[in-house]
Amino acid sequence: MESEVIAIDSIRSFFRGRIAEMEPLAPYTSMKVGGPAQLFLEPKDRDDLLSLAQFLREQTIPFMMIGRGSNMIVSDEGFPGAVIHLEPGLSRVSLVEGDVEAEAGARLTKLVDFCAQHGLQGLEWAAGIPGSVGGAVVMNAGAHGSEMKDHIVKVEALRGASVVTVKAEDAGFAYRTSAFTQDIVLSARFRLRPGDREQILRRKSELMARRNATQPLTQPNSGSMFTNPPGTHAARLIEQAGLKGKRIGDAQISEKHANFMVNLGSAKAADILRLIDLVRRTVHQNTGILLQLEVKLVGFPEDVRASFT
Repeated sequence: MESEVIAIDSIRSFFRGRIAEMEPLAPYTSMKVGGPAQLFLEPKDRDDLLSLAQFLREQTIPFMMIGRGSNMIVSDEGFPGAVIHLEPGLSRVSLVEGDVEAEAGARLTKLVDFCAQHGLQGLEWAAGIPGSVGGAVVMNAGAHGSEMKDHIVKVEALRGASVVTVKAEDAGFAYRTSAFTQDIVLSARFRLRPGDREQILRRKSELMARRNATQPLTQPNSGSMFTNPPGTHAARLIEQAGLKGKRIGDAQISEKHANFMVNLGSAKAADILRLIDLVRRTVHQNTGILLQLEVKLVGFPEDVRASFT
């Protein structure tokens, strides 16, 4: 306990952002589950983040980044280390030399709206995705046949102790992954096509309507639970297994989209994990396909996380 107090006092000596101890993480995740973070930190800006990351690494304090918390399940015990929340201090979106530059904590919806207002087309597919720019870059988020990699020029990231600028062609972008999984993404630059503002807004509205019609956006969820296996869709396999609507506690496989799990009100992370395990076992028994998680498991013991890979 003494070392924890020393670490907090040391952080306070240079850190300009907000610090909280034992902050519940459920409100910061789109699934609305999860226990507390031992330390919860909101950097004031990019320099604050860089200083903090350097200190945490020097002190070997485990830490993780969180944006909108839309692609993770946090354990009921929480996270035994520092959680860094980027949105309050790193959410700037701006025009730079004709491109759009967005900091990692900016909401995807903010980025999409900014582009639409400036008559720049190409990112309308991301409308309604409840994630942050940083998280979307790391996992190469995509929808409607488009992905982040289609529009990125370069990414700035903290890699080890160095800030690096990585061109899109060197970023290792692939289906729901990239070369940034062990880095801290700071910002990304996007190159988009000029277009008619009204047409862009209309296209955005059409895609939002389609998303609302097919996904359980009014209920807490973490987005797509599993990646799509080659040649098929996870939702189809889950539905064919007769699991659509299956419920454990207050965790349920969505009746609207079988690759979404929803929190009906008071679900626990343990309920969601049991439901994930049921889906994987049943689909594997039926088809021989072992579904892979698209979401991250946070704060769970290593053996638990390993059992879901």
